[in-house]
Amino acid sequence: MKVLVTGATGFVGAALIPALVREGHHVRAFARTPSRVAAGVPVVQGDAVTGAGLDVAMDGVDVAYFLIHSMETGAANGFDAAERASVENFVAAGRRAGVRRAIYLGGPVPEGRASLHLSSRLFVEEALLAGFDEAVALRASIIIGARSRSFRFLVRLVERLRALPLPPWRAFRTAPIDERDVIAMLVASATTPHARGGLSLDIAGPDVLSYGEIIERIADSMLVGRMPIRLGFSASLVASRVAAAIAGEDHALIGPLMEGLSADLLPRDDRAAELLGVRLHRFDAAVEHALREWERFEPLAAR
Repeated sequence: MKVLVTGATGFVGAALIPALVREGHHVRAFARTPSRVAAGVPVVQGDAVTGAGLDVAMDGVDVAYFLIHSMETGAANGFDAAERASVENFVAAGRRAGVRRAIYLGGPVPEGRASLHLSSRLFVEEALLAGFDEAVALRASIIIGARSRSFRFLVRLVERLRALPLPPWRAFRTAPIDERDVIAMLVASATTPHARGGLSLDIAGPDVLSYGEIIERIADSMLVGRMPIRLGFSASLVASRVAAAIAGEDHALIGPLMEGLSADLLPRDDRAAELLGVRLHRFDAAVEHALREWERFEPLAAR
């Protein structure tokens, strides 16, 4: 099949492209900066926020992946407005080109009030499910991978802090998933027979952990001793700015992520792995693999 991958310079897109090529698909990438696409496939330059280049990118495509996230856009109207514009342009271009199937990787939606970035992900999902005859929306919480920004953020905190302050959100639970399993599910989504009429799946690893347990088990895998300090209060804005500075991350990314730590982020059900034919890695195996991949290119001071 002819496949388009948007967000081709992100960590998921960069890993997905070679996996699709190995499956025999003809892959085209879409990126604002084509020189950053390292997969050796044709690249169309464009910008989904403005719609530039999307008609060219969609031409002749059977399946299109929407892997565009705008949390660090810096746009005047905020990242949610940029995401809305991106998906609306993507859907319109896909319809004009007669694209049959769209595939999206977003995030889980908690019960009750969702954070701005999770609400934005839900809007994108609903737009894609409504916009194409066949669509698959996958919802993942923390992805364990060497280039995953959320995983790297946690590793940097463990690496750089001797004591780990854990606010009350430490008790909320989620089900992190191995990057390898995410890529396998995205590849399988291109051919699954279940996409007709739209399919929304929560994809999750087999281990349900609190955020506190996630951090402590990452520290164990890094073979470092870190003292957890369980705080009885949460100053989310201050905490997110301090954590971003310690980890060397952009607060435009970390702030919205930490805002979402207000409830459990658990899968609605566990049918995704069976429907898509993917065997799942356990959490500790995922962390060990991600740390090994990380150290192939960059040493970890605390390991």
